[in-house]
Order: sequence, then structure tokens, then C-alpha cells
Amino acid sequence: MTQRLYIDVHVVQTVPPANLNRDDQGNPKEAIYGGVRRSRVSSQAWKRASRQHFDAQAPEPDRATRTKRIAQELTNRIARKTGLGQDESARLSAALLARLGLSQGKKAGDTAYLLFYGNAQLEAVADLLTDRAADLAALEEKALTEAVKELPVAEHFRTGHPVGVALFGRMVADIPKLNVDAAVQVAHAISTHETQLEFDYFTAVDDQNERDETGAGMIGTIGFNSATLYRYATVGFAQLADNLGGDTEAALDALDRFVDSFTLSAPTGYQNSFAHRTRPSLVAVVVRTDQPVNLVSAFEEPVAAEAGIQARSARRLAEEHITAMQMWGDTPLYGAATHTFAAREPGTKDTTEALTQAFGEPVSFADLRATLRTRIATTLGEGE
Repeated sequence: MTQRLYIDVHVVQTVPPANLNRDDQGNPKEAIYGGVRRSRVSSQAWKRASRQHFDAQAPEPDRATRTKRIAQELTNRIARKTGLGQDESARLSAALLARLGLSQGKKAGDTAYLLFYGNAQLEAVADLLTDRAADLAALEEKALTEAVKELPVAEHFRTGHPVGVALFGRMVADIPKLNVDAAVQVAHAISTHETQLEFDYFTAVDDQNERDETGAGMIGTIGFNSATLYRYATVGFAQLADNLGGDTEAALDALDRFVDSFTLSAPTGYQNSFAHRTRPSLVAVVVRTDQPVNLVSAFEEPVAAEAGIQARSARRLAEEHITAMQMWGDTPLYGAATHTFAAREPGTKDTTEALTQAFGEPVSFADLRATLRTRIATTLGEGE
């Protein structure tokens, strides 16, 4: 596929007091941007949340796993398929994975790094020896190594990628043949305004305290903040289709699942303590043929900390998009947005008008996904 298409996803989302993604001190991650301190959620945290969201809705063979324990996972599959014991299956698993040249970790059986693979890919590797597993298990080590030498183990990891691997890629520094170029880039989410770190001092009372006993069973503190976040991700459609073997329909499905999961997912740090799950107030998608464009510069000057932060943040985003189009003359191929702002509400008329000028009349989230898919499919069909 030669058609260059980049799908930018812009999200404005307000999160109540929370600690979505903690730093090495246990406090919410932060960043300095525009000369002030902002709340920050790392790209890795939201990518993992997105991947878990769409994996939860997919059948097991279509899911991906990232682990150091691939040897044990393969061992379990071999044992289940062949009826061999764990020790015999572990020998066969080690012989197969030795064909990849994976560096060994400090713990026995672990690799030195997390390996990202599709569950169906590992099933296919296990199937390579199902018909003669008992005979192979009876061989001495040298003979076993020679017997599996020509089996296409690496080939099964280079094809048939699940959505997770196709989207986020895979890097194995010492085995380039296993690398998969990512089709998605995700920015660190930052607050559109200045934030302050706060602390929740909590106590837990022992339910079995005697009547004359006072005081808490334990005390502690949890750092938190609240913020209206700007979140951004972009998908390179050509790379995504290539990662999925050139299957355009599969790439369209993967894109749709990513937009859905990136929008609706959230990191789960301290979720039980803060119940922080919210929905975005704005989701905008922009299809471009030149390059991805992150609109975070809309918030280089922080939004003033007063009522209506999310509405003013959405308006800033729309105005930045309009200004960029006017300045660079790079009108996108397509744009659409869904949002919660209504002109009839006090203080939101300017926001609604700016969003309509930037992205068109608002649509439901379901319609946004459907029209996005249709527009890309039409564009690709016209380019054939």
C-alpha cells in the first residue's frame, strides 16, 4: 500500500482527584510545560490500558501477551496439545525457542526482556511438533536440537500479528528479524492547565478495637491531583495494514478498535481508592495525508484555573486546529468530532461554534467511528 494516511485522535477529558500513573515516589506523574507544572499520564500507561480494553473484547486467539515467561506459556500449550508431562514439554519448548536466540533472564526460564507476541502465534509454534512430540521428547539434547533445526519458529512470529502487536509494534534489540514497526504513536497526556500535587491523609480503623481503644489501625498518605487532560494518538494506516499482511479490512477493524479503546480506556492506578473513571468531553479524529499533527501547542499557555476549564480547553484545541489549517494550508482529508458541549448551555456557545468550524457538526461516537471507516475505505478505493 502506497497511500499515506495518518489518523490523529484528539481527546479532552476531565479526571477528578486521582493517581492514574504514579512516579517512583508513588505520586502522580508530572511535567513542566509552558513554564508551569502539569499533571501527566505516560504514553506507556495509556497504551497498556488501550490494549487491555480491546483484548478484553476479543476471543483468546486474537489477543496478545507481553511477558518474560514465554517458555512457560509454550510449555503449557505443548503439554495440553500432546499429553506430555511438564518436564518433557519444557524440554521441547526450550528447544523450539532456542531457534530464536532469545537472551536468557536472571530467573530460570525467563527471557531477558518482555516479548510481545500473539497467542495464536504461540499456538502455531506449539503445533509445529504436535504430531511427533513423543518421539522428539525421547531424543538426547544434541539430537533434539538437530531435529527442530529446520522448523519455522521465527516465521510464525513474523506473520499473523494480533491487533496489539500490529498497532504498538515489537522491538527485540538483539534479534532484528522479530522487530515489528509500530503503527501507533501515543503522546504523554498532560493537563491543559497548571496543577498542584495534593495529599490524602487517611486512617484505617481496626473493626475489632475494644470500646476503650482509640486511634487507627494504620495511617498513610496518597498523592493525587485532578486535571483536564489533553490526550493525543496517531495511527499510520499504511504501516498498520502492512503489519496485518496487507489486509485492508483487517486494518480498518484494527483502527476502529483502537479509536474505541483509546477513547474509552483509562489507567487503573489507585482505581479502588479514587473511582476516577470518566468519559471524554471531546473526541476529534482528523485524517491527514501529509504527516501527523499533535495540537498540544494549544495549551502552551495554560488555561486559567477557573470554572469551565474543559469547555475552554476544547475551544483552544479547535482554534489551534483552525489556525494551523489557515497558516499551513494543509486542509485534512477528513475531520469529525463528538462532544458534550451544547450551545444552549451558558458559556459554551463559543466552544460549540469553534468545534463546528474545526471539525464539522458534532456526531455520536458510534457515527464518528462508522464515518471514519467509510471515509478511509472510500479514499483507498479511489486510489486503486
